Amino acid sequence: MTLENKTALVTGAASGIGKEVARQFLAEGAKVAIADLRLDAASCVARELDPSGARAIGVAMDVADEGQVEAGFDEVADRLDGLDILVSNAGVQIVAPLDAFDFGDWKRMLAIHLDGAFLTTRAALRRMYAQGRGGSILYMGSVHSKEASRLKGPYVTAKHGLEGLAKVVAKEGAPHGVRSNLVCPGFVRTPLVERQIPEQARELGITEEEVVRTVMLKETVDGEFTSLDDVARTVVFLAGFPTNALTGQSIVVSHGWCMQ
Repeated sequence: MTLENKTALVTGAASGIGKEVARQFLAEGAKVAIADLRLDAASCVARELDPSGARAIGVAMDVADEGQVEAGFDEVADRLDGLDILVSNAGVQIVAPLDAFDFGDWKRMLAIHLDGAFLTTRAALRRMYAQGRGGSILYMGSVHSKEASRLKGPYVTAKHGLEGLAKVVAKEGAPHGVRSNLVCPGFVRTPLVERQIPEQARELGITEEEVVRTVMLKETVDGEFTSLDDVARTVVFLAGFPTNALTGQSIVVSHGWCMQ
């Protein structure tokens, strides 16, 4: 289950979950492309995680832009010797009730989460199939791939969609040695989640402390946020798993919030 000298591309990796996944991949001996909207941020993280510059690079990538995705994957394959692992992690959050949700915001959310997952998946599969050495594609889902919450219509819709995509990739990728799985974290205290706390407090008419206690962590077994380390460890495990015994699966990492 070693990742030694494997090449991984992680989208949305300049902060939060993606950055921690990249850090742990490097610790396991992989080479990592830090893909993010801003090249300066991606390159800064690459230098931070790998000061030698030998095993981590920054790549500019808007995952909803077909041209940027293809160019980014070409660059990674050229500079890091192909591609073995994709972690489709890029995402955004906009919180509002459905009756007031702006259609432009709806389309933006689905474009980043679903169009981005499709475009990066297609780019990864083409390269993995051509290489003939298999691979692993991992999607960053959510407990909202299994459950619904108020105020998160497009997010819940997109995260449910990723579960279906992961299953299709598992079926189509198997003859080529490509596995696909979905990681479903509970609430992780990233900048994205931090922004949700006051937004939900305003929409629900409760305090920020009540949002954390009665909305975000109410259903956990211990009242704890899922940590970056919890999620990254799961991604590393799935990325390195050697057989199709684990493909087409969704692994929930939520301190017992969702038990499926």
